[in-house]
Amino acid sequence: MGRAPSDSAGGDRRRFLRSFLASPRKVGAVLPTSRRTVRDTLDLAPVEQARWVVELGAGTGVYTRAILERMGSDARVLAFEVDPDLSSALASELRDPRLSVVNDSAVDVARHLDGETVDVIVSAVPFTSLQIPERKQILRAARDVLGRDGIMLVLQYSPLIERELRQTFTNVRRRLSPLNVPPAFLYACQGDPRSHAGER
Repeated sequence: MGRAPSDSAGGDRRRFLRSFLASPRKVGAVLPTSRRTVRDTLDLAPVEQARWVVELGAGTGVYTRAILERMGSDARVLAFEVDPDLSSALASELRDPRLSVVNDSAVDVARHLDGETVDVIVSAVPFTSLQIPERKQILRAARDVLGRDGIMLVLQYSPLIERELRQTFTNVRRRLSPLNVPPAFLYACQGDPRSHAGER
């Protein structure tokens, strides 16, 4: 029998806290994102229609579970998590044929897609905790695997990344989720500025 939802949530919080204490710059928050904020984020993109979804910074799977609930039966989700303990736990707990959990950096997202383009990217990577070169690499790598109408959803706990998002994408929408702890900034990003400059 599976654990009761409250036990599962408590286990997620404990794993998340352990990972935060071990690598605070990589995890970026003390608690997992609230269900309301997860819903608010995913409402910014047509996840239900997506054929390929990539998740960056899967953590304990709060977004992963919600993505799988919305996705079609023939869709695929590739969930990246650099923390080996969180990655292993997520792969063990979510045995869904549509899901592949990858213990690797989001910088290498293209290598795991075999030329496929992505409809929706969902990112909870704590960009402002990363060094500037690394976060620029991740944002560009994500942008480059998006399909023509693809959307990258970004959750952050500060608006400091917004300037870099606007430099990387043509169109950036922002929404605030004030009831999350801490309050969350949600972004929906589309387009490649290079296409408007004639660069390829």
